[in-house]
Order: sequence, then C-alpha cells, then structure tokens
Amino acid sequence: MIKIKSQKQIEKMHEAGRLLASCHRELSKLVTPGTSTLKLDQFVENFLKAHGAKAAQKGYMGYPYATCASVNDEVCHGLPNKRALKEGDIVTIDFVVNLNGWLADSAWSYAVGNVSTKSQDLMDATKKALYKGIEQAQVGNRIGDIGHAIQTYAESKGYSIVREFIGHGIGRSIHEEPQVHHIGERNTGITLKEGMVITIEPILNAGRPHVSLTEDGWTAVTYDGSLSAQYEHTVAIMKDGPIILTEQA
Repeated sequence: MIKIKSQKQIEKMHEAGRLLASCHRELSKLVTPGTSTLKLDQFVENFLKAHGAKAAQKGYMGYPYATCASVNDEVCHGLPNKRALKEGDIVTIDFVVNLNGWLADSAWSYAVGNVSTKSQDLMDATKKALYKGIEQAQVGNRIGDIGHAIQTYAESKGYSIVREFIGHGIGRSIHEEPQVHHIGERNTGITLKEGMVITIEPILNAGRPHVSLTEDGWTAVTYDGSLSAQYEHTVAIMKDGPIILTEQA
C-alpha cells in the first residue's frame, strides 16, 4: 500500500533531507586521493550523530555501515574499507538519514581528484538522467513516465541502465511502495498523487547493464568491468510540482 504523506510529515522529511544534503556538502570536501571510504563512512556517522540524527541503513537487514561506498565498477552497496582512493576514481556515497523518525535518502557520485573525460561524461549524464526523471514526477503522471524519461536520455548518450536496483517510496521506513524503475513506457504504471514521496536513483554504466554480486554478499559490480555512476534524490510529489527534499545548495 502506498502511504500518502501530509504536508507536516513531508516537512519533517525535508528536515532530514536538508541535513543529509549538508552532510554531502561537507563530505565532498573530504573526497581526495589518499583517503579511504572507511574514513568517509566514519565522517558521515559522526556528522549525523552530532546533529541529532542517525544513519538509517546501519543495521538494516544486517548491513554493517552508515554508508554504501562504491568505487569505479562497483554499481552499488559497496562496503567501506581502508583502501586508499586514487586520483581518477569515481566513488558513490549513498546513505539514509533518520531524523526524529523520518527518513531521507540520497546517493552522489564524486570525482576523486582529476578524472578522465570518459568518467566525467558518465557522471554528468547520470546526474542529468536523474533530473530528467524528477521532471516527470508530477501529479497525474504515471510511474512509467519517470523511467521512460531516464531511459530515453541515458540511452541517447550511449549508456546502459542497471535494472536490478530501483527507486522506492520512503517515509518512516527505508523501502515503501511504490517501486520506481528507471526504464519504462509512457502512460504505464500507477498514477502519481500529491503526497507521495519517492526516491529516484538511476545507475548508469559505461558498458553493459549487467551486474554481479561479489563474495561479500553486498557489493554489486558491473559484469564487464565498466565504470558506473549513480545519483539519487528523495522527491515529494506536490500539486505545484516535485519538491526535491535532498537538494544540495
């Protein structure tokens, strides 16, 4: 069942989203060659704690960290570790903030130092695809309109879209209905209604869309070793248009 949020509840989620965005802004300053994803993870956990919040995904289904940290060909759910990031890497940091029982979720891909044109183009296209999807998150549109906009743009740029990992409703729980696919056909799926809150989080690969799971049981990687990037926002569907609850200033 899809849970419709009141204006007051959406504002509480927006407070969580603003905190998440401020954490990403500070985190971005630390993404440099030589640092580790474990240090970035510890920063996020400490930042949230200092602001009266917590990382909602730590402990969720047994997940042991505050963030997912995925590097280069790691598609998503990468485990933070002590390995030093290198000049030219792409690292995606994904986390969920719980502030007073209400959640916000956002992932962001970062360039580590100077990256290749190929890497930057992938990141730019993935971010643009996210916003193409958000443009379709309008009252009266259907869920397939979001996926169609993302798919059309991404494929026009020569990138593939990971099918296995999708967006979702969010509120007091990390995963609620509806499912938000990043491929689709226009005018298909459920009708979007005022008060729905969803995540839109496309993952684009430079190569094929296929992924595999590593031995740690969490980290998904591109099957062909190609680069991957992801951007995600939590979005409220309102009568005057979508509101991005996790927008970074």
